[in-house]
Amino acid sequence: MAPAPRAPRNRAKTGGSVVGRILVIKLSALGDMVLATGAFQAIRAHHGGDHLVLLTTGAYAEFARAGGWFDEIWLDERPAAWRLDQWLAQTRRLRAGRFDRVYDLQHATRSHMYFRLMGRPEWSGIAPGCSHPHANPARDSMHTVTREAEQLAMAGIAETPGPDIAWLDAGIADLRPKGRFALLVPGGSAHRPEKRWPAERYGAAAVALAGQGIRPLLIGAEAERQVLDAIARACPEAVNLGGRTSFAEIAALARAAAAAIGNDTGPMHLIALAGCPSLVLFSAASKPAQTAPRGPAVEILQRPSLATLSLDDVLERLDPR
Repeated sequence: MAPAPRAPRNRAKTGGSVVGRILVIKLSALGDMVLATGAFQAIRAHHGGDHLVLLTTGAYAEFARAGGWFDEIWLDERPAAWRLDQWLAQTRRLRAGRFDRVYDLQHATRSHMYFRLMGRPEWSGIAPGCSHPHANPARDSMHTVTREAEQLAMAGIAETPGPDIAWLDAGIADLRPKGRFALLVPGGSAHRPEKRWPAERYGAAAVALAGQGIRPLLIGAEAERQVLDAIARACPEAVNLGGRTSFAEIAALARAAAAAIGNDTGPMHLIALAGCPSLVLFSAASKPAQTAPRGPAVEILQRPSLATLSLDDVLERLDPR
């Protein structure tokens, strides 16, 4: 059994009230950040007026700031292994934070290193020797949302709500077309091509949707420009929004879209959680039981290889609203 929560050690008084300092570590990636929003909310509620700091990477700072859970956002400088000066600077900054407790939601070699560099503070996670370990040997087989809720429960936070991005919104008048539209998310990690449905089949899906009077909107990062351009060439009716959408704009588009088709990639977590009917394509390279997007209308379609997934299989499972 994990030790009972104890009073923070380094509390400071501010205006007559006692304020603790809490650090939450969540470095990446987008899907993991979206799934962690319930954990962020639970930590904020549990620690009331304490001062909460998130350690994350630059791509997710604005997303976390908009959620309103944290008093400060710190960017992880990600010291290179051979840069002793950077590691010393990182160590000084983390120790100067004088944190009463750390919630490690990253569970990576890097965050375990920070546990040691900080002098082994009160710590919720799986770093060897930490004070509040997530002591479940089956944790790696759990869905991220369930795993984080159980980790927090073992650290004294009894209730963790599900992920929520109702607060994430933006104007989309200059992005959305007239009439019905669907979102296509054909990208993903550049070093994991096995997680992508072939671009030519996304192109065929776009043509089929356009034939039903549903205009395809192509969502992706600038780095995915090549695949987005290929789909746009196959379907002239498609609107190519590659590199033009923020996280908030993706969520807003999802709330208005008829449906979405996408690979196992970060934007699909935003789209599904925003309530869009979402068909998410998985290969054997991913484990939907642990990482599938959450939302009210999510369907998972998995094949050992996405190269074998036919257009008919996808269109049969798609259910536009």
